[in-house]
Amino acid sequence: MKLMNYMNLNVHPVQLSFFKDRTHAFEEVFHAHQGMELLVVHEGTGIVVIEQQIVELAPGSIFCFRPFQLHRIRIHNLPEDNYIRSLFVLEPAILEAALSAFPSLREFLMKLWKDPLMPQAFRSESLAELEVFLRSYVPRLDAAKERGPERLLEEQTLFLTAFLHQLRTDSEKHSDSVPHLSVKSTSTAERMLAWIEAHYMEPFKLDELAASVHLTPNHVSATFHQSIGSTITEYLTARRIRQACWLLRTTDMSVQDIGEAVGLGNFSYFCQLFKKHVGFTPYKFKGMSAYTNFIE
Repeated sequence: MKLMNYMNLNVHPVQLSFFKDRTHAFEEVFHAHQGMELLVVHEGTGIVVIEQQIVELAPGSIFCFRPFQLHRIRIHNLPEDNYIRSLFVLEPAILEAALSAFPSLREFLMKLWKDPLMPQAFRSESLAELEVFLRSYVPRLDAAKERGPERLLEEQTLFLTAFLHQLRTDSEKHSDSVPHLSVKSTSTAERMLAWIEAHYMEPFKLDELAASVHLTPNHVSATFHQSIGSTITEYLTARRIRQACWLLRTTDMSVQDIGEAVGLGNFSYFCQLFKKHVGFTPYKFKGMSAYTNFIE
């Protein structure tokens, strides 16, 4: 599984998936998207790891993941319980331009897109009503596909505008964000995530991480895996590669300097690891930024 999931946004800037049953096809990995991702949960329970936070996932949960933002979804009790979701991935600049006539809604989008203090987890006021709303757009979007990409994008933009309006309405009614899990192991795991965030660009030292959360090295590894669902090494690698992608897209740093900046000073190993997780060499990925200008 690749860390970066493009969903063909370079070909078409919006990809919408409604009521997808992922019960038997779900893969639990850290990943990021080229565009903004809006996730609606219809069935299933679990947790979402996003930045250095762990939040609950349940029917009616709506999550907004920013471009290139590392996250991981854990679904409980698969395949006994179902996991059904709708997923909307888009280049936010496309929707921003379409919202020029709606300044307050555009401001809400900009906060979701770029404000680090903006909540990224929401609850639907009424999941049943939301699902009726989503289903009403499916035949319109299917019909638009037959009329070409321009008509399809128009219908998709209208849908996303209406969805964003509903999301804002719900968020204003419930200004409190989705609560964090309160178990001790999760609190410890979040402290571990915060430590890694502060030190991922340095050579990793398990003893120092363990000392920072007052656990033995063996205990810290077990606690992290139990709470997050991956090893520390898997998360650290994903975090470094995600940052490398960001630097390759947004700076003029050399590939070698970027490897060193994310804690991967062995240049050949950095290139090998990057291609394994992204699907391209760092050089090819950097060259792709010449025709994708949606990141600021």
